[in-house]
Amino acid sequence: MKKDTLKEQLQRTTRRDLWLTVAPAALVIGIAFAVTFYFIKPAPPRKLVLATPQDEGGFRYFARKYQESLARHGVTVEIQQTKGSPSSVELLAGDNAQADVAFVQSGTAGGEKAARIVSLGSLSYVPLWVFYRGEPIDDVLGLKGKRVAIGGAESGTHALARTLLSVNGVDQAPTELLPLERDAAIEQLKKGQIDAVFLVSPAEAPAIQKLAAEPGVRLLSFARGEAYVRRYPYLSKLILPRGVFNLAADIPERDVVLLAPTGNLIARDSLHPALAYLLMRTASEIHGGSGLLDRSGEFPAPLETGFPLSSEARRYYEAGVPLLQRYLPFWAANLVDRLWVMLVPIIAVVVPLGRAVPAFYLWRVRSRIFRWYARLKEIELQLEENPGQEMLEDMMKRLEEAERAVNRIPVPLAYAENLYFFREHIDVVRRRLIRRLSGAPESRELVARVSAS
Repeated sequence: MKKDTLKEQLQRTTRRDLWLTVAPAALVIGIAFAVTFYFIKPAPPRKLVLATPQDEGGFRYFARKYQESLARHGVTVEIQQTKGSPSSVELLAGDNAQADVAFVQSGTAGGEKAARIVSLGSLSYVPLWVFYRGEPIDDVLGLKGKRVAIGGAESGTHALARTLLSVNGVDQAPTELLPLERDAAIEQLKKGQIDAVFLVSPAEAPAIQKLAAEPGVRLLSFARGEAYVRRYPYLSKLILPRGVFNLAADIPERDVVLLAPTGNLIARDSLHPALAYLLMRTASEIHGGSGLLDRSGEFPAPLETGFPLSSEARRYYEAGVPLLQRYLPFWAANLVDRLWVMLVPIIAVVVPLGRAVPAFYLWRVRSRIFRWYARLKEIELQLEENPGQEMLEDMMKRLEEAERAVNRIPVPLAYAENLYFFREHIDVVRRRLIRRLSGAPESRELVARVSAS
């Protein structure tokens, strides 16, 4: 019965020691991991909503290319068509954004609502084409008093046309500005129902090349192109070479100076960094080749877009694709990147605590025994003072009490050697006491009893 009681006491004490030792360490580790998780971005979402103007800049074609490319990485792209770049910006702006990323034309005003929108870079030139009928002109000044189609009211083409016409004072009567959509405007120009049309589209677009070959239709060359790009930094001056559309038919029949905004990829500033890098990698694959107006490797690029460049885009254009994404699939690279951050609390907290916790537990077990060394030392010091017979007997009794008390201390088997070491030290002091007591006749009975035990 006594053995069972001691066993139960040992179990209770061991559990208490483990709890008092491990609980603080577990708390510290938990806090370290919680702080780390606070700074770690969650796993990237598997779905993106891409806003794209339906009749502007060839964005609809590129949206499908992005959809196919990102699907290979396990990311679903939902394409949401808008009436123009301003509408795309609206879907990203505000607290209740309905899209994650968008294609927009440079120069599109963001306003106060677009404070949380960032640019991932420019993707290509999307030139402004001004086709007209009548005598040759070398600037939009020649369109004064004409019937001019400038695109849908919510389109980027409409906004750019308005800017160029108003700065030249051509937007007032008798000039008639018509908010016609692209297809309707082209058809009316061919039939001679309007005098000019503004279009924003890639040079490779079939509609542009067909219109350039249309009899009676001319393509405006901006003689003051340099002045426009100085006034509006989001525009670029490009040269469309003679004959580039059709060498046999010599279309166009001369070099043409074009003004070109850029097509840009913008996003919410809350876009997951891993998705931002994936989008820019996709942009490099889709837009990195050469075209009629673009040189190979010219795009994507951190050009002026009207929105601040994101930190991920800045690093991408300076250093390229992150190391892990160069050699691992997208989801594997992101997982390794997140796990790598988790090594911080492991190295900084878990490893040191892994050494400290066992040492602290050992200290707690030993402390129950070591506190009795004070009584043992006290007896030894009293021996040095040549105590009398009565004092020696009292010292022997105290020594026996200490031994009995220590024997009742619950100590795990793994640390039992500390208990036996203390008992050996007790024996050393006991032998000294016995030698002192053996010389006293009245204490021989006590000595015999002690020796027998």
